[in-house]
Amino acid sequence: MIKKFIITGMLCLVATSMNAQKSLKIDLSSKSETKVSPIVKEKIEEYSMKINEIIQEEKNLMEAELLALQTKNLDKAEFDKQKSQIADNYSEKIDQRIEALGFDLDNVIQKQVRFSLLNSDVTSNEELKAKLLKKFRPAKDFTGYFTYGIMNLTNDLPDNDLDRNMGYASNLEFGLKFNYQFSRTSPWGLTSGIGFSWRTLRPDNNMIFAKDANAGVYLANYGGDVDKTKLRTGYIMVPLGIQYNFSKLKNAGMDVQYRPYSDGFRVAANIYGGVKMSTNNIVRGNGPDFRDRGNYQVNPFVYGAQFTVSYDNISLFVKKDFSNFFKGNHFENDKAIIFGIGFGL
Repeated sequence: MIKKFIITGMLCLVATSMNAQKSLKIDLSSKSETKVSPIVKEKIEEYSMKINEIIQEEKNLMEAELLALQTKNLDKAEFDKQKSQIADNYSEKIDQRIEALGFDLDNVIQKQVRFSLLNSDVTSNEELKAKLLKKFRPAKDFTGYFTYGIMNLTNDLPDNDLDRNMGYASNLEFGLKFNYQFSRTSPWGLTSGIGFSWRTLRPDNNMIFAKDANAGVYLANYGGDVDKTKLRTGYIMVPLGIQYNFSKLKNAGMDVQYRPYSDGFRVAANIYGGVKMSTNNIVRGNGPDFRDRGNYQVNPFVYGAQFTVSYDNISLFVKKDFSNFFKGNHFENDKAIIFGIGFGL
């Protein structure tokens, strides 16, 4: 009974497809977008055509027999009885002829399962295993990522003006992450990539970043109410680290095992280095507004370490600079520490 339902459903799909092809001659879908294996589709279409031929042949014979029955001038009860008997006979005959076709449903289902798994028809176990090994090879790819973090500046010296007047600071970053899994079943992998980071300091208490005559940087009172003040510095960042994935091994069949590299729960640690692109000092208030891309003594190089905990596509991380945020003795020994959330790490 279950097989009959499956066959009926498959035949309905084929019939719908055949009707659609009559009105639309252009098929722009590629093989990779096909939901049904071409071999399976061909076999089902062939099978449905044979069934249709059987039904039409027996239907014509049954109609001829019913016409002959009408000439006997039987009473209604007897006519209905014999008509029902003829219909049952032809129904049974159709079932017998369809069964005699020997349609191997299990084989067709197996081919469709393989096609759904590999998006390709295979004809042997050796070919199937080769396809599986190719499909589930170790991860080696680039993925996009985006992070946002809350930043603070720490030091082991007495508070300076920036420490006392620090408002909200943040770090926005996006880029490409390179993934390299050591083997198909290994939980370990190498991570690297390239990113673009914007670090923004927002002083409080109506203080703004200013420069003195010697190009030194300091905090000065705006002399009015500040609507917006921020010192934003962009860096090109390059990380290098390792990742461990806690996902269990999965079996793809044919003794091919693999471990997902970018799914499930995983931890990563890396070091990073960056080169400054530019610094922009933006001030808006009830006094002078200005935007200055000058030299505010922000360190041209940055380096540090990061620890990340991820589940699927969402990550939480902490990164700590080993380099000072400003160079020389400007706000000396202030180093950035960032807590944030990421997508795609």
